[in-house]
Amino acid sequence: MRILRFVLRRLLQLVPVLLGVVVLTFLLVRVLPGDPIRTILGPNATEADAAAARARFGLDRPLWQQFLDYVGGLFTGDFGTSIQSGAPVGSEMALRIGPTMELVVIALAVALVLAVVLGIWSARHAGRFGDHTVRVAALIGNSVPEFWLGLVLVLVGYSVLGWFPAPSGRVDPDTELSLITGADLLDAALTANGPAFVSALEHLALPVATLVIVIVAPLLRSVRASALEVLASEAYTAAAAHGLKDRLLLRGYLVRATLVRLPALAALVFGFSIGSTVLVEYVFSWQGFGQWALRGLLYRDYPVVQASVLVIALFYVVVFLIADVVHAILDPRVRI
Repeated sequence: MRILRFVLRRLLQLVPVLLGVVVLTFLLVRVLPGDPIRTILGPNATEADAAAARARFGLDRPLWQQFLDYVGGLFTGDFGTSIQSGAPVGSEMALRIGPTMELVVIALAVALVLAVVLGIWSARHAGRFGDHTVRVAALIGNSVPEFWLGLVLVLVGYSVLGWFPAPSGRVDPDTELSLITGADLLDAALTANGPAFVSALEHLALPVATLVIVIVAPLLRSVRASALEVLASEAYTAAAAHGLKDRLLLRGYLVRATLVRLPALAALVFGFSIGSTVLVEYVFSWQGFGQWALRGLLYRDYPVVQASVLVIALFYVVVFLIADVVHAILDPRVRI
């Protein structure tokens, strides 16, 4: 019941946070230099054409009326109309979120498993050759830019070895896949489409590997540092002195206590991963949420920028809420 009350309280706190994001985003995108109408129509458009386009998208109205129309549309699920494409922002965003979330979630899950396994193993072999190797590898992964690493993986995995498909999308062009969620691997599994599942898995391999190498480093360092603290603690020393089996020491003491810090850091890494997908999606022609949001920013597409910032803020809040709940489950001393 305590956790349920905590979740309900945090959900209520979500309202003013998202309202602040809506107001700030609405104002900030309009003070940025550049005219979205002129950007879309081009320099040869007449003033009459520009005025007609502004009237079409409601940009000729007073600022307060534009804001009220935008907020009113949010309550009905209407994010507005894209200035660039003329299509509803909600429908465009629905097609883009699935591929990006699939990429980020799979990469984060793989990174968490690697960080926990390698971090605890490295801490138990602190000062040895294997520990130094893991730490150096994590340092290199944390220092490599995403776009450069993606290009190297494409060069090696596709051009040299030929193990992976060309970075030209999320599935092969001749693959017949029924879209349900927009996440190709999940849609292929839901529709029991074996060829599409294999194709989506092959196209996922390199972008997921790129993200995993980039985001595993901070997770691994945190797990290793936590494990070293647990190994040096009096509670662990006393448990070992009482002759407990290694398996019980590992699972009951070391792993559980080490994972206490991980949920909050994983939430931060999740938010960082969403931002990192912009470059990864560009390298692999992924056509996901990151590319869509970046294109909207470049063209000063107000509705697209407002919707993308709002969705990212919503993901941040929800992920940190989940992290707090998991933290409380792992550490009973936490009172929420």
